[in-house]
Amino acid sequence: MKVINLSKQDTLLNQFLAELRDKDYQKNALLFRNNIKRIGQIMAYEISKTLSYKKQTISTPLADIDINLPDERIVLATVFRAGLPLHDGFLSYFDRAENAFVSAYRYYTDKEATKVGIKIEYIATPDLTDKTLIIVDPMLATGGSMELAYEAFLSKSKPSRTIFASVIASKSGVEFMKKHFPSDDFLLFCGAIDPELNEKKYIVPGLGDAGDLEYGGKL
Repeated sequence: MKVINLSKQDTLLNQFLAELRDKDYQKNALLFRNNIKRIGQIMAYEISKTLSYKKQTISTPLADIDINLPDERIVLATVFRAGLPLHDGFLSYFDRAENAFVSAYRYYTDKEATKVGIKIEYIATPDLTDKTLIIVDPMLATGGSMELAYEAFLSKSKPSRTIFASVIASKSGVEFMKKHFPSDDFLLFCGAIDPELNEKKYIVPGLGDAGDLEYGGKL
């Protein structure tokens, strides 16, 4: 797996990410969701550089012109609920993509709330055969939900290749992904890679619970 850490580049993504992390900025859910969406747009543009292209002839009112256009069929997939604004950002660039959705939630398996389990409850996907699957989820903590989401889609059909994208990943989550997806057919795009997880498996420094910050708390 090839890992691309976009925070290593000096771009506006870092400004949007800094605002997402700011505890005062986080008080406005609309602004928070909008920055997740904008980061999705930036990541979609960066991912577009990895696609295959084919020359096509376009007829203007004055003459024909040859332009290299994307030559891959994209399926854009997201993990409910936190992934929805990120998905929206990607979809505004990959506007011809088909869409897939999976619900994956984590729960603690011990009373100390230090061991995490992940459960898949819902999946909807088109046929992935001979298509490029892009799975987006804002937080890649342990890597478990991303792996289970991929396996859920794979149970329906197999894409030609798969790209993963997260706004913030943990170092251990990235290592998990590299171990479970060693082939060069897999790419992982990260807005930033943070050093550690706390005892409750949240990314540190991270930004907190993305889903709650986007849509409010849950029972």
